[in-house]
Amino acid sequence: MAKRSIVVVGTSSGGVEALRTLVASLPADFQASMFVVMHIGAGSLGLLPSILERASPLPVISPSDRDPIKPGRIYVAPPDLHLLLEPNKICLSRGPKENWFRPAIDPLFRSAALAYGNRVIGVVLTGELDDGTAGLWTIKGAGGVAVVQDPKDALFPSMPLSAIRHTSVDYTSALAKIGPLLGRLTAEDVVMEGAVKMPEHTDIEVSIAKQDPAIEFDVRVLWEKSSYTCPECDGVLLAIKEGGLERYRCHTGHAFSTDSLLAAITKGIEESLWSAIRQIEERVLLLRHLAKHLKEHDPQREQEFLRLADKVEAQSRQVREVVMQREELNDEGGRQ
Repeated sequence: MAKRSIVVVGTSSGGVEALRTLVASLPADFQASMFVVMHIGAGSLGLLPSILERASPLPVISPSDRDPIKPGRIYVAPPDLHLLLEPNKICLSRGPKENWFRPAIDPLFRSAALAYGNRVIGVVLTGELDDGTAGLWTIKGAGGVAVVQDPKDALFPSMPLSAIRHTSVDYTSALAKIGPLLGRLTAEDVVMEGAVKMPEHTDIEVSIAKQDPAIEFDVRVLWEKSSYTCPECDGVLLAIKEGGLERYRCHTGHAFSTDSLLAAITKGIEESLWSAIRQIEERVLLLRHLAKHLKEHDPQREQEFLRLADKVEAQSRQVREVVMQREELNDEGGRQ
């Protein structure tokens, strides 16, 4: 018999207040080790541990690579580093980004499942898109427990909704009740069964997150080629299928869920359209500038340039309308 001694938590938009509420509601005698990933930029000052420490009954730590794992501690991923778990120790890595982020949630969840099996509790809180879903699926496959914030209670419900849609979630709870729930779950005895056979790619993906080159594992043979290119490096994306879930990874190691890939492609289209608008409008400005200089000594060409400028300006308006329609569709998609 053993205890569920590892709790991994992932959040994104709205995460600071959600984490403050969560850690404040943990029991003072909480004996498990908690590991937190929140999407933050590489240039972040790394203030999250000190923010959480003021609310938490437990020590909150920004770990260093190879630190030993101690009970009753909350470990927060530093900026621009994946937080990964090995038996009894922490690994920090600048491995390839997943879903546009480093730190990302899925690598933490995946490494915890690989190292600790059914002793892991995975928690998905408020956030946009779907980081955490694939990792939670892996935790469940290893015999662990899945806890998700009630989407109706989340400031940004996309991540909880995705986890619920694609994973067999054990508990869906209002944020204020998750801390006490974790206290009860980590106090329960767990039968230590034989090691669950994990999919081969789980070990490979954890190794990639630790900065091992993906090409060394011949991932191009392991996974099927898709029709899409990596938004990070323009390499061919390979499709990984887990149950009803499909996601993508390139041979460089960058990884994307379906939602994050769609968001990246959409962003690329919009950037291309705005670039086209800029170039068209620069042409309009140049045509009108040339017409102005031709006004006195070549009125006929002046009028030709002005007519052409009007036609090009009309093209610019049409492209703008396309961009506006796309943005409206994106807003509607985000609300669904």
